[in-house]
Amino acid sequence: MFRSIRLDAVLVQAVIAGALSFAHLHDLAAAAGQDGWKAWAYPVSVDLLLVAAWRRLRTLRAQGEPARAAWTWFAVALAASLGANVATAGLLDLNDVPDWLRILVAGWPALAFLGGTLLVHSPTNPTAEPVDSDPLPVVEPVTVPAEPDPAPLADALEPAEPAPALPAAPPPADVPPALVDHARKLADAHRATTGSPIDAATLRDRLGLPGPMADQLAAHLA
Repeated sequence: MFRSIRLDAVLVQAVIAGALSFAHLHDLAAAAGQDGWKAWAYPVSVDLLLVAAWRRLRTLRAQGEPARAAWTWFAVALAASLGANVATAGLLDLNDVPDWLRILVAGWPALAFLGGTLLVHSPTNPTAEPVDSDPLPVVEPVTVPAEPDPAPLADALEPAEPAPALPAAPPPADVPPALVDHARKLADAHRATTGSPIDAATLRDRLGLPGPMADQLAAHLA
């Protein structure tokens, strides 16, 4: 019960303070030459900038980000509201407002628009995840098994098994002398070009002979 009464008292106090501040701002704007609906718009502009700066300030503080710009615009709006309250307390002749005050009142809409735009469009990061403060896990060393000893050098250097012997070439048979001479010329050209004697397979490809005849011709040239 007492809590609800306290909240009601605070609400009434806020309404009274807001109404008085609203009236002082209206009177000052009207005295500075802003008549009609314009004089009523000035209190709304000042109070809206004050509320926007305060909400922005709370959001930035909750996110742990710097709030210097929000504090600046909150101070500007608060100075405009307090200045109007003090100026209408009899310290300023509202029938003869100085020129500098007329300039400030006339330039307030542009200043308030700039402040509201910067407050609304300032970058934020509401989805930033908190930094995990847990220590890093301790990674245990992994034991790598030792490689087996290499085989003895003597075993590695053992001679390989001898290759099987090639079958002996068939005994030379009678081959036409003209074919032997032609094959010898090919063999000499092959040796001059490659540095190695010609074999039966090359003779067979060059002369178009069957395999057995090419072997016999190679035996004649050996």
